[in-house]
Amino acid sequence: MMRYRELYARTIRKWGEKAQYDQAIEECAELIASLQHFARGKVDKDVVVNELADVYLMVGELTYMFGEDKLSESVEKKIAKLNVLLEEDGA
Repeated sequence: MMRYRELYARTIRKWGEKAQYDQAIEECAELIASLQHFARGKVDKDVVVNELADVYLMVGELTYMFGEDKLSESVEKKIAKLNVLLEEDGA
């Protein structure tokens, strides 16, 4: 994800962090809508994948803005919690 670091830096320089927060919100909303449509059989997987790609890039920008180390630390905590939950359920 961070292989696009220079691209993320350029987008933030051009449009600013606030605009990119707003863009991330918009892209997440579009992914939500496409998943709802997919679940109802109104769109195919390609539509969802296209929206997912937009969100993937925005998550990369957000990671760049907030710090990769902080995100990695938080993800590790979430994974540890998930593993505990999975063990409790016997999964």
